[in-house]
Amino acid sequence: MAKMLGWRTVGGGSLSAGQIQVPEPAPGEVLIAVEACGVCRTDLHVVDGDLPRHRSPVVPGHEIVGRVLARGDHEVGAPEVGARIGVPWLRSTCGRCRWCRRGAENLCEQSRYTGWDADGGYAEYAVAPIDYTYLIPESLTPVQAAPLLCAGIIGYRALRRSALPQGGRLGLYGFGASAHLTAQIAIHQGAEVHVVTRGEQARRLALELGAVTAVEPGDVLPPLDSAIVFAPAGEVVREALAGLEAGGTCAVAGIHLSDIPQLDYQHDLFRERTLTSVTSNTRADGAELFMLASRLGLHAEVTRYPIGYADRAIADLAEDRVRGVAVLEMNGLTRTSVPS
Repeated sequence: MAKMLGWRTVGGGSLSAGQIQVPEPAPGEVLIAVEACGVCRTDLHVVDGDLPRHRSPVVPGHEIVGRVLARGDHEVGAPEVGARIGVPWLRSTCGRCRWCRRGAENLCEQSRYTGWDADGGYAEYAVAPIDYTYLIPESLTPVQAAPLLCAGIIGYRALRRSALPQGGRLGLYGFGASAHLTAQIAIHQGAEVHVVTRGEQARRLALELGAVTAVEPGDVLPPLDSAIVFAPAGEVVREALAGLEAGGTCAVAGIHLSDIPQLDYQHDLFRERTLTSVTSNTRADGAELFMLASRLGLHAEVTRYPIGYADRAIADLAEDRVRGVAVLEMNGLTRTSVPS
């Protein structure tokens, strides 16, 4: 069987590189030659074991962009062989439960995820279900498209969940991959964006992108209409709630969060403040985000890593050394046929 370079979780918060078997697409799936794969904080949670292990070992990575090499059922239809497609976090849902039937497939209890339940994109090749992929416009480079597949989609959903009024003040707590894309969308829509993050490099980037202020945790902000917590730290939620005006909404965007300190009803929630969460995404979220990205000229600030340095990319993400979003790329390697 053909082999490829791939990275897999090995426990203890680390990755191991090696030659692993090239996957074969099942009916309804496509085989992809990976061109780029974003490095998401969720990958870090999978590697570190913050999320329960669904498959071990597993190839992480769920912001995959690549070319279709083969279809599992060999039928004619989109995406055709040679098409550039994107593979997101959401990999499959049941399609039958009450959540799926009412358009909330992100809440499906049988949902499965790329790079968690099935091998992802920290490898030369990957397979994915056709129905859960996106056609990527040729105008977008693989490195620019990859971050949109999770950081962009989740940030967009979080922005909607935050109920930001037209022209309102938005606070972003944490300023990594998702937040720096969300900030661009909000600013394009007329919002006044304020950023709270511990990283000096991240604060500089926020101001470059148009944030009105970028401060350290604990510093004073003007009263906010909405807030989004991207930092995986529960204590930040209380800080974000404290910064809200009456009637404001705080959305927590992460899949993993440390414990939230005890809230005081009068101080933190009274006067109709709302605390809500963001769970995965629907396919419609992604379709809307890609249309919006094209119209607004959304641009990801990318730190590039060759595929052979995935372990370094994960370590840099853990230590907040990444500017914008980390993306693995295949060093220009062109693969146009099924490996044998």
